[in-house]
Amino acid sequence: MEWDPIHTTIEKVIQTFMGDIVLEKPAGFPWKESNLYMIASSGSLVWTAEKPDPTTLFTRVKLNEDGVTFSAYTLGGHACDLELRTGRLLGFTTLK
Repeated sequence: MEWDPIHTTIEKVIQTFMGDIVLEKPAGFPWKESNLYMIASSGSLVWTAEKPDPTTLFTRVKLNEDGVTFSAYTLGGHACDLELRTGRLLGFTTLK
């Protein structure tokens, strides 16, 4: 399905059984919000991904093979593991 972006442009959409994970372009996206979120098939917002640092935004996302988690990377050099059902941050590593 095609979605309208919240603030910038959509860079990637991953379809899952729960809804579509949407990654918006970080450039121009408000820092206090999350540019990674899930939209239900009805078009409603399911969750916004928890960030490891309030001053960063996501740059890449991929669904993990386990089907219950996904990985995302941030402008701040974080490699994150998140829960697919809630967008909750399960853990992260800082890559430098």
